[in-house]
Amino acid sequence: MFNDRDDAGRQLAEAVAAAAPRAPVVLALPRGGVPVARPVARRLGAPLDLLLVRKLGVPGQPELAAGAVVDGAAHEVVFNADVLRMTGLAEGDFDHAIRDKLKEIEARRQSYLQGRAPVDVEGRTAIVVDDGIATGATVRAALKALRRRAPQAIWLAVPVAPREAIAEMEPLVDRLICLEVPPMFYAVGAHYARFDQVDDAEVVAGMRAEAEQSGKEKE
Repeated sequence: MFNDRDDAGRQLAEAVAAAAPRAPVVLALPRGGVPVARPVARRLGAPLDLLLVRKLGVPGQPELAAGAVVDGAAHEVVFNADVLRMTGLAEGDFDHAIRDKLKEIEARRQSYLQGRAPVDVEGRTAIVVDDGIATGATVRAALKALRRRAPQAIWLAVPVAPREAIAEMEPLVDRLICLEVPPMFYAVGAHYARFDQVDDAEVVAGMRAEAEQSGKEKE
């Protein structure tokens, strides 16, 4: 049981630092991943950026993910071939939805980062951080798209996840760090004493604080 996301982040930071990543960049999945990722970035002395993902739902079944659009220097689209096959849809059927999701991503990036450019991960260790994994659909899309940005290695670091999700994620990353893999998993929030909703204002403030701290360290 973690006290809150900051407590989970501080514990996760020690585990990640012990593994000594080379040239690390920390990528938080907003919104809940940001307060967890901040202590990790500070402990590593690494830049903190966001990995923004928007799901592409099947028409008429928005909760069924046919794919996802993932943020980056060049936006990436990842499709779920099994869902496309099951629904009889083609990638081209989502062109309009992709344009809409790209607009949403750009609006969120501008809001959260206020014009700061994405951090280049090429040749570096990209460490993806969230507050936990439930089904893992969003994280899987993010990891697959991130690989196309040519990092030297991809690490996934989370405080808690079910055993089944860990098994699904391991082939997608070079290292996976998870502090708690409970035998009975119900929801991410069940493993935190305090699991308040993270709002946009907290993301903006957190990312601004980390950018300012990074700027001071470079002076």
